Amino acid sequence: MKGIGIVMLNIAVIGAGLSGLTAANILNTHANVTVFDKAKGPSGRLATRRADPYNFDHGCQFFSAKSSTFKEFLAPMLRQGVIKPWNATFVEIENRQITKSRQWDAQTPHYVGSPSMNAVGKFLSQELSLVLGTAVTAVEKTPKGWVLKGEIGQNLGQFDWVVSAIPPQQAAQLWPEETSFYTKVKSAKMEGCFTLMLGFEARLPLDYQAALVRGEDISWISVNSSKPDRNSATSLLVHSTNGWATQHDGLDRNEALQYLLKQTSLVMGQDVNHADHKAIHQWRYANCSKRTGETHFIDHASRSGACGDWLIKGRVEAAFTSGYYIAQDILSQL
Repeated sequence: MKGIGIVMLNIAVIGAGLSGLTAANILNTHANVTVFDKAKGPSGRLATRRADPYNFDHGCQFFSAKSSTFKEFLAPMLRQGVIKPWNATFVEIENRQITKSRQWDAQTPHYVGSPSMNAVGKFLSQELSLVLGTAVTAVEKTPKGWVLKGEIGQNLGQFDWVVSAIPPQQAAQLWPEETSFYTKVKSAKMEGCFTLMLGFEARLPLDYQAALVRGEDISWISVNSSKPDRNSATSLLVHSTNGWATQHDGLDRNEALQYLLKQTSLVMGQDVNHADHKAIHQWRYANCSKRTGETHFIDHASRSGACGDWLIKGRVEAAFTSGYYIAQDILSQL
């Protein structure tokens, strides 16, 4: 419960992915926190797309937990069924042949949101003040704090602290150049990814539910409908490599779809062109190509900071870690 009669600081968190939601939840018991995101819903790359009767987790595919802090963070979601283990048959494919195979089990749980990946973001947003469908395009320092500006220059509010939890290329456009960590943000880069989504009325003859692909322009294949509680017709999810997506950033979406269809057929050894549903999504910022060596950037003097998995490693736990540590850093000065 927030203190009665205590003047609370106003904090803006820009970005409702896992890093931003983690920071916001920790800070929310000590300050008035508002989370902004240009998307219609929270979760960032913990995303789900529906095309009845098919469901696709078209961003993050699964996550694991190594640190005790992250395991503790996940515990309430695990108890309430917001996340569940995905006990998939996992294989590695190289030279278009399966080279390794193993069963994911309770010994090394691989978690997914239930009944969809975006359940995680919905759960973490329950106690937060969210402003969705609103892009923050600038933050301006004033004698009284920070002012956020929207796409048409509208004032989105004044805040004592601002934390960006968005990809570095977007954050670099947001922060004034005189911000102490601006140069570090500007030098960081995330690479893209194309996601191919295929729906089939009939089951596919596959001996696996998840595959890491090496040496091709696609890097991942999964049977999304094999995840817990999906209740979906057969849904196949394919990720391109980050390198291919970045090199073909301006490629026509249909050309990208057709190319990835062909590559998927070759890797799987079966024609998937007969899919009853075909769609493609482009993530311009999907994974980090180089680590910064820091968990977050912060400037206590100006009350500003940046967080995100791109600072550490392109993993869900890294997103949590970055959001967790920037929140703790801010709390240490409140």
